[in-house]
Amino acid sequence: MHALDYVIIVVYLIGMVSVGLWFQRKAAQGIDSYFLGNRSLPWWVLGSSGMASNLDISGTMIIVALVYALGVRGLFIEFRGGVTLIMAFLMIFMGKWNRRSKVMTLAEWMEFRFGKDGEGRLARLITALTSIIVTIAMITYFAVGGGKFLDKFLGIPNFLGLSSQFWAAAALIAIAMIYTVASGLYGVVWTDVFQGSLIFIMIVYVVFRALNFNLPAEFSVMMPLKDIAGGGFRAFPTTYQEWTDVLPKLRLAIDSTSVYSMYNLFGIAVLFYIIKVVIEGSGGTGSYMIQRYYAAKSDRDAGLLSLFWTFLLSFRWFFVGAMAVWGIYLGARITDPEMVLPIVVETLPIGIKGFLIAGMMAAAMSTFDSTVNAGAAYWVKDIYLEYINKKATDRQQMRQSYGASIVIVVLGLALTLIIKNINEIWGWITMSIGAGLIVPQLIRWYWWRLNGYGYAIGMAAGMLASIIWKIIAPEATAEFLAFLFAAGISAIATIIGTLLTKPTDSKVLDNFYRVTRPFGFWGAIRSKLPERVRRQINRENRRDIISIFFAVPWQVCLFMMWMVLVMKRFDTFLSLLLIVLALSLILYFTWFRHLSTEVDVDSESSSA
Repeated sequence: MHALDYVIIVVYLIGMVSVGLWFQRKAAQGIDSYFLGNRSLPWWVLGSSGMASNLDISGTMIIVALVYALGVRGLFIEFRGGVTLIMAFLMIFMGKWNRRSKVMTLAEWMEFRFGKDGEGRLARLITALTSIIVTIAMITYFAVGGGKFLDKFLGIPNFLGLSSQFWAAAALIAIAMIYTVASGLYGVVWTDVFQGSLIFIMIVYVVFRALNFNLPAEFSVMMPLKDIAGGGFRAFPTTYQEWTDVLPKLRLAIDSTSVYSMYNLFGIAVLFYIIKVVIEGSGGTGSYMIQRYYAAKSDRDAGLLSLFWTFLLSFRWFFVGAMAVWGIYLGARITDPEMVLPIVVETLPIGIKGFLIAGMMAAAMSTFDSTVNAGAAYWVKDIYLEYINKKATDRQQMRQSYGASIVIVVLGLALTLIIKNINEIWGWITMSIGAGLIVPQLIRWYWWRLNGYGYAIGMAAGMLASIIWKIIAPEATAEFLAFLFAAGISAIATIIGTLLTKPTDSKVLDNFYRVTRPFGFWGAIRSKLPERVRRQINRENRRDIISIFFAVPWQVCLFMMWMVLVMKRFDTFLSLLLIVLALSLILYFTWFRHLSTEVDVDSESSSA
């Protein structure tokens, strides 16, 4: 890079640290302030921060690689996690359900659902431990991608027997740690807002440049080869028409020597990804995403921040499509599809290159800081205060927050010495770890009989199954098999654990339902409410169920619309635009205009 590029990056980093440190005093008021911003943050700030947190280097490199290699159909592969389709569920009902609990962490929510006796405490502990493990895995994922990207530009040498990629990742993480540890959620969301603005400017530039490229009718794309085929990469031919086709196929015809041939059973793979999305979306989420909803002021704010978050996130696919087009345009310069993003940046002129690298660093740090802040909350709130020091002072709690953040990051960074491939770690996180936790996370909302013991046993069994799969299964195994293995074991363990132990106390279940008001198998609990209240709850639930059938395709078409636009498939773009507008109109009447409507169970019950 030129000296000007380095200057731009340094100025950006100084700005980020300064903004974060500005909020240190406000965040240090206590852990409610540190982890939730005292639930006083505006919805548009939480939504902007959420968008920035979803746009990371590692995920963007994977998605660009898949769209570069498979065309528009790469979006369907990323239903496994990269499209973030659970936003539709958070927008319609899951966001407000979580907000109503008024807790700080998903683990603390377990006592709200299962009570504060043995079963609730066990469920809380298991949730905290599994969440910390997932957080460490996510840090590894961010570090692998960030190191792989920045190593192309920073020129850091190998040192102490560790690779330059490791030191590039360590440098990025160390800088983000300064403001993340110091300022908590206040620093995280406001730096995310600033970084989101930088990311948006970066997207506009990349898309504008890519629209000037005209792709040939036929070209080749590089794909990774299996070890039995000699490893490395090889060019495979395709056509512009095929590459830009938005309709999914039952089967793909990728050469069997390619690692991506695991997606040849395309219909089955996408079906499992959709099933995973529906289950995961209907079961809520965790980590930094759910933290935004715990911090929301009201049901209305939960809906508005989701809508804004999803709309802003759609521009990621504008950027992804532009990068994929640029990768095709560069032709033989691309050897590894996961390196399309850094190679494109490498071709940029002086100054622009530094700005784009700063933008991608912003994307990396905005995801990293949110994940670390949410992960540390599980240690402080659900383990330290519950089992180690119940009477800890605010000062002791803040010290634990700082220390937990540092330890989580160090462990995640250490795992990068073992895991080198971005798609490998992402596939394991989304289709194995996620699958192992997905069933108990789902059932907790919809079946009153699930108790804390069944939930905890199912979570522990699922996490153990995902770790065993990672150890014994070959890397190229179809991802849906990993999903079935972990989810199946978790489901069996959850049901058996629940049926062999006594139900949750009825008073706990009554309170949970009155506050949250989910749909599902709650007849025995719902029947205790007055008829007028039940009718109001049923109306709200029916609207939400109807709306989700429109919200999911709305989100998919919105994301795909921007991608085909930059690929110059204007006919497809117009069709998708009309679908998005029609679905938006339907959602206005079924969901948006009811955002301010909330059933007040207590007042309605007293007047009934």
